Amino acid sequence: MTASITFLNFDLNRVPSPCFVVDEAVIEKNLQKLHYVQTQSGAKVLAALKAFSFWQLGGLTGKYLSGTCASGLHELLLGKEAYGGETHVFSAAYKANEMTEILSLADHVVFNSCGQWQRFQTEIKAAKAQRPELKFGLRINPEHSEGTTPIYDPCAPGSRLGIPLSELDENNLEGISGLHFHTLCEQKFEPLARTVTAVEAKFGHLLGQMQWINFGGGHHITADDYDVEGLITLIKNFAQKYDVQVYIEPGEAVAIHSGVLVSEVLDITWNTLPQAILDTSATCHMPDTLEMPYRAHILDSGEANELEHTYRLGGMTCLAGDVMGDYSFAKPLVIGQRVAFDDMSHYTMVKTSTFNGIGLPALALWNSKTDELKLVKEFGYDDFKNRLS
Repeated sequence: MTASITFLNFDLNRVPSPCFVVDEAVIEKNLQKLHYVQTQSGAKVLAALKAFSFWQLGGLTGKYLSGTCASGLHELLLGKEAYGGETHVFSAAYKANEMTEILSLADHVVFNSCGQWQRFQTEIKAAKAQRPELKFGLRINPEHSEGTTPIYDPCAPGSRLGIPLSELDENNLEGISGLHFHTLCEQKFEPLARTVTAVEAKFGHLLGQMQWINFGGGHHITADDYDVEGLITLIKNFAQKYDVQVYIEPGEAVAIHSGVLVSEVLDITWNTLPQAILDTSATCHMPDTLEMPYRAHILDSGEANELEHTYRLGGMTCLAGDVMGDYSFAKPLVIGQRVAFDDMSHYTMVKTSTFNGIGLPALALWNSKTDELKLVKEFGYDDFKNRLS
């Protein structure tokens, strides 16, 4: 099923190849839905920059949401500069030489261990003296897995993310005003509801001491089948029960159904089946297709052998496994033809690399309502060279 339906009538030749094209109108529609959750539930919704940090849309995002959450100093700086609102940061560990700057920028700083919370007390006390409103939290691990793919499951056995109850030093919580948990990855409401129950069972005795609770990310709120009203009710009941401010920090929900990665057929060969070599790369431009793994949809394509002409699509690199998958098309592919990988905005644009010296895709912003198209940026040799020395 096609997700990014607004692109079905988009002329792929309007942009260079390869190119990420983001539909601003869909982003705004997603933001409006998240804003509805925010206003109806009383939660504060933050945009997770780790999933989608196309900061050209920072002003639009700030119009609807309460702020951003970051995974470190650079995302924190970007949130402060381009988005506005509250700035929250969590890292598996903070570097000592970045801590003072982080404390000068963030509104909430969440620690991944009691050790780091204690280790930076000197810097924390100095920052609080300058900024009394600064808040601190701990990420807890409810040891409740909802993910089906271990690499994306922060509660898998042996996970380095979050503090299990057995490792939480409850005697040193002075100055901690909130708790953060995260178990989801592009999931519906029901896994969150089960997670909240698990959190209450293990950490319920601490919740009443807190001013705020962060339910983390991974909420697929803007998906068509998400139980939005269930989420609103859960948040309202939880906030009332414990007298806390609830935060949620969706990432993919900001950008799902909003973008494609335009690619061009460079060559067609044959080995067991027809092979099409593209100017995009799974390992460079859409690594989640190898890490997850998953098969990205291509507009106007089918599963292997579903339509008349089947090809194995691969990238330009020397990696033997740089393969997107087997796809079928109603007509034969031809050299120079454009294809569009669907739903490529979230967790794709932020993960690109220049392995093999392969060029980074250009970035374009389109509005399906007005048909306005803006080529935001193109990359070249200097972007590859300047990452090295």
